[in-house]
Amino acid sequence: MPSLAEIEKLTREYADARAALSEKVMVINDEMQTIARRNLAGVKTAVNKVKEKESVLSAAIEASPGLFEKPRTVIFHGIKIGLQKGKGKISIADEEKTIALIRKHFPDAADAYIKSEESLVKKAIENLSVAELKKIGCTVEESGDQVVIKATDSQVDKIVAKLLAEETSEELKQVA
Repeated sequence: MPSLAEIEKLTREYADARAALSEKVMVINDEMQTIARRNLAGVKTAVNKVKEKESVLSAAIEASPGLFEKPRTVIFHGIKIGLQKGKGKISIADEEKTIALIRKHFPDAADAYIKSEESLVKKAIENLSVAELKKIGCTVEESGDQVVIKATDSQVDKIVAKLLAEETSEELKQVA
């Protein structure tokens, strides 16, 4: 059985190994932040250019709906473009009235659409048809065709978003 002194020695060796690992990780993080800061201006310029090009492409797609009837979307140069049916947004003018109407028109299923504290379960209501939504006093907005511009390789998007989030976080720390 090891003595307390031997265990203390093993603990010191473990702590030293952890400190060495931590130091190496900090060096890597510092270098990554330096690289990000050095390239952030160029990334921001590139992001602005992408937004500008996306706006022009979106306007062209929107002006040519006949080109996207069948198929509704196509892929050019690794970018999916075209039109898709919008998911729509449900607006509820008077929640209490809608709850009363759900209880009237769907008494057996009311618990699925209404929280026990008498508020609506919007995720469940989204599954209702437009006719059913009208019965309970809801309207569907933004459900028409919407432009689709989506890269099929989202890795670049994730990296850019991460870099921008990190830089924004650093800027906020410097201001504080």
